[in-house]
Amino acid sequence: MSYSSALRITTLIIVLCVTALPVDPSSTLAEPYFEDGFLGLSQKELHTKLGMPQAVRDRKSALRVFTYYPITDWSKYFSKLVSPENGEDVYTFLREGIDVRYSFSYAVDPNDENEDRPLIVRLVDIEFSQAVPIHRIPALVPEFQPSTDSRSPAFRSNIWLLLFKGPPSSAARFIVRENGKDQLDWSLCFQLFSMQGLPTPLTPSPLIDRMEISTQSLQLVTRRQRHTHEPISNPYSDQVEQETIPASPLPKPIPVPQYEE
Repeated sequence: MSYSSALRITTLIIVLCVTALPVDPSSTLAEPYFEDGFLGLSQKELHTKLGMPQAVRDRKSALRVFTYYPITDWSKYFSKLVSPENGEDVYTFLREGIDVRYSFSYAVDPNDENEDRPLIVRLVDIEFSQAVPIHRIPALVPEFQPSTDSRSPAFRSNIWLLLFKGPPSSAARFIVRENGKDQLDWSLCFQLFSMQGLPTPLTPSPLIDRMEISTQSLQLVTRRQRHTHEPISNPYSDQVEQETIPASPLPKPIPVPQYEE
């Protein structure tokens, strides 16, 4: 056997041995599903990105009622009593004089029965210490960069706005709880809530109390939820900023009778 042939065989053996080595799933880094940079991250990756959370909260009812725990107490005691995915990691940032609180909800693989199964970010709930005008939110939430395209899908109800952005991701189905999710496309969505209610027509600066970063299906909204989701022009569109609300017609004057002197 020639020296060159022996060298090729040796190199091939080394390559096969390296590829056969077991891979630790926790050592591989997952990519987020969308441009927000959060949805699809594991809890470990989120902690690497933001640091350890300041607290963990646990929802106590279907309403927005939470109990907050110090991170040390949660990891030692309370996470053992309930499923770890029930805890939401909480971070608070001070931006432009407003406390901005992020809470991260997680999803798990229901077929994974291991105690340390990975937690994957499925929803980001962001609350403001006081209601802020809609145009301030991109500065307060850097991950929120809404589309300025007038054709970008947008919907509303009397208390919320729903804004789609970007192409769908097939990988995002993992964090969706909707039945029949495999037959639908799922895209990045921003939902903005106004507890005071949104005016009709929508003004340039409605007050927003909180928002959610999640994934939703445009097909689901337009087919099954069309009675609750009113389509509107993208409120962040450049064209909307240039539009003016038409003036209401003046009321007809009340006729005044004429009397002879």
